[in-house]
Amino acid sequence: MTGIETSSGAHPALWPAPLADGAVDATVTVPGSKSVTNRGLILAALAAEPGWLRRPLRSRDTLLMAEALRALGVGIEETVTDRSPGSLGAPGSAGGGEAWRVIPAGLHGPATVDVGNAGTVMRFLPPVAALADGPVRFDGDPRSHERPLHGVIDALRALGARIDDDGRGALPMTVHGGGALDGGPVQVDASSSSQFVSALLLSAPRFNQGVEVRHVGAALPSLPHIRMTVDMLRAAGAAVDAPEAGGEPNVWRVAPSALLGRDLVVEPDLSNAAPFLAAALVTGGRVTIPDWPERTTQPGDALRRIFTDMGGSCELTDAGLTFTGTGRITGIDADLHEVGELTPVIAAVAALADSESSLHGIAHLRLHETDRLAALAKEINELGGDVTETADGLRIRPRPLHGGVFHTYEDHRLATAAAVIGLVVEGVQVENVATTAKTLPDFPGLWTGMLDAATAPARRA
Repeated sequence: MTGIETSSGAHPALWPAPLADGAVDATVTVPGSKSVTNRGLILAALAAEPGWLRRPLRSRDTLLMAEALRALGVGIEETVTDRSPGSLGAPGSAGGGEAWRVIPAGLHGPATVDVGNAGTVMRFLPPVAALADGPVRFDGDPRSHERPLHGVIDALRALGARIDDDGRGALPMTVHGGGALDGGPVQVDASSSSQFVSALLLSAPRFNQGVEVRHVGAALPSLPHIRMTVDMLRAAGAAVDAPEAGGEPNVWRVAPSALLGRDLVVEPDLSNAAPFLAAALVTGGRVTIPDWPERTTQPGDALRRIFTDMGGSCELTDAGLTFTGTGRITGIDADLHEVGELTPVIAAVAALADSESSLHGIAHLRLHETDRLAALAKEINELGGDVTETADGLRIRPRPLHGGVFHTYEDHRLATAAAVIGLVVEGVQVENVATTAKTLPDFPGLWTGMLDAATAPARRA
């Protein structure tokens, strides 16, 4: 299912969202970051020596990336140990002893890559495929054919790659790898996805001339993800000139070099912490996320500020981040341009607030796993809400909500947003909650485990 269409027949796989009995009080161990895991896999595959990813995320998106790299000849060995007892955790979470050893090899085709509906796979791997010896075909879920890929395709062609896409600028396509790529200067309009920039930067150390990526077009969304790419490249030994370090605005330069095989510990996925922190906010409870980093480029770190502005409080200690709700939720006027992936859960919280919210700077969300702005407006309104789309966001006027089916359009973040509403609105049924496995393994188990933990006395403002 794509766009905002819904089936006219019976609703498949409905999950009754659990209603909270009171204020939640739990420690939830969130699995590793998808963004870090998939960037780490690419850099390790292109390194000059073997490396390790420890506590990686095991989800659909990361397993698709690993399988694609294996198809190109990279060795990825998995070691799994039992998780230590204690806080609630999920497969691939920080509570486990899982590690992946990545053994670089000569990249080769022919190969076929299934991207699923993973933006990181469909955009990060074509530059890698251009370095392979032989053709690499890319295809994926029906929605993947609708997601923009022209920025990567056009840039790679300008850098010397040969790509067959029948003029679509989208999947399916074949990259005819020549074993090397000259690289050099290239312009790209990445206003629809910052991943276009990250895709070119990640493989750039292996280009003969490196790369100079110049963004041309409207303002870049999700800049923290590009900063993450730059930080991880530097940690792997690459020389990167970036705007935040005093470089030219909207220009990134990566010199050709050998990459180091690292021993990388993957941070928890802070964006996937959003529904759990929201649970504390909407129930007036308390949730602790262990291993929250003091310094990070993850966009999810903005939740500390955003949810505090909406009525809660947080404390970062050696135990992790503890977020506490007060029993009151206030509306927010927020520019989410750099942290757009947080929008669905923020919109769900805003629909339960006591005042109006305006979320803006997020027109690019219309091109994500689904049209997230249209989907959020439609689904919250069908539960009795009052959400209208603006040119670049959503205006949310809180109304008393009621139960009903919340469609997810195979979008993991729509499903977690629905679960947040279901904590305090009886009778919410989430269609296809299994789509959360894209980035958050066993979300239903984590969610019910959080609610099964000891509840705290209700907190009131």
